[in-house]
Amino acid sequence: MGLTLYSCYLFFIVILLASVCYSQDSFVSSRATYYGSPECIGTPTGACGYKEYGSIMNGGEVTGVSYKLFRGGAGCGACYQVRCKYPPHCSEDGTRVVATDHGEGDNTDFILSTRAYNKLARPGQAEILFSYGVVDVEYKRIPCQYPGYNLVFKVHEHSKYPKYLALIAVYQGGVSEITGVELWQEDCKEWRCMRRTYGAVWDMQNPPEGAIDLRFQVSGSKWIELKSLIPSDWKVGATYDTAVQLD
Repeated sequence: MGLTLYSCYLFFIVILLASVCYSQDSFVSSRATYYGSPECIGTPTGACGYKEYGSIMNGGEVTGVSYKLFRGGAGCGACYQVRCKYPPHCSEDGTRVVATDHGEGDNTDFILSTRAYNKLARPGQAEILFSYGVVDVEYKRIPCQYPGYNLVFKVHEHSKYPKYLALIAVYQGGVSEITGVELWQEDCKEWRCMRRTYGAVWDMQNPPEGAIDLRFQVSGSKWIELKSLIPSDWKVGATYDTAVQLD
């Protein structure tokens, strides 16, 4: 099931061409709707693969994004400022959300958690916005901020030690995107390409034995190498701190 070195780098080139990795100075017009949950937070079954973390990250102010923003999973973890355009009902700042899922409604780019949708409104005006169901909005990409947290790689729940390893990046700050992940194969003296299996999840059949060196590519350019990041006895659900944070 492995990829050839050629297909690995071809994959990175495709991701690079599809990436839009920058904070925006100007807002883009769009539409937004919302989905409900008993706690007004996100869903633990989102297309990005964050599982339960995806429902509570950013205080539950999360969103599903359209195909053009999801970009095959490359847009997972991106942060946006979204504000509606119906004064006097709309707050000036709107909401700041993290993309954790893929979904589209009535020509919408955002399906906001109830908590995030509520932040679009001025105090006492939320009920009016909820009655609309879909509202005109404007949005821009902004840096993600996780004070006190480094970027970590979590061993995804689908992993099966020692033959199948799936990883997902958590607390990914800034506006940079992870466009490739590779593991060092000591016996072959080469880097092996992990596959973006879905959303923000990267996987590999028959991962290297022993402590694993990992490197990841940032926005299709530089590589960041991490020695022995994944221990030889890695466990499902465990998180491994990279001691770095993206810009």
